[in-house]
Amino acid sequence: MKLNDINSGIHKNVRRLRVGRGPGSGRGRYAGRGNKGQGQLAGWSAAGIFEGGGMPLIRRIPKRGFHNAHGRIVKAVNIAALEESFAAGGDVTPATLKSTGVAKGIWQDIKILGTGTLSKPLKVSAHAFSAQAKEKIIAAGGTVTVLPGPAAVQRNVGKASRKKPAGR
Repeated sequence: MKLNDINSGIHKNVRRLRVGRGPGSGRGRYAGRGNKGQGQLAGWSAAGIFEGGGMPLIRRIPKRGFHNAHGRIVKAVNIAALEESFAAGGDVTPATLKSTGVAKGIWQDIKILGTGTLSKPLKVSAHAFSAQAKEKIIAAGGTVTVLPGPAAVQRNVGKASRKKPAGR
């Protein structure tokens, strides 16, 4: 490499290409847009998935599974896991479930489910309980505390219906 090669190929002040300025310019007549078709029209630009009017690949392939992009992530914990991980009279909260490793991963809410048996009294605090889980915890002498969750989303509540007036 030589000192005079450092800036080769770098052009700071390049004039923009003026299209549609006659045949002598090299970009006259159709101005590089071709002859006919939707691409020749002013203001037309294709979407990122556009494939010439055919069905795009993203719409051709089958979709599988469930994707909860905007919802709450609820972690389900069974009573059997509480039986194994906590001593009699212990406090079961989302923080203790995370620290003991019962509720791993990413979640916002905890729901206690009724699978398994519970033989010791526990003070269980969670965002939701199944009916069977509540019965088993109370039957074992424990207490159930429902933690407050996010505010319920209300959609279209109180909005007037947009019906046309009668007689028109």
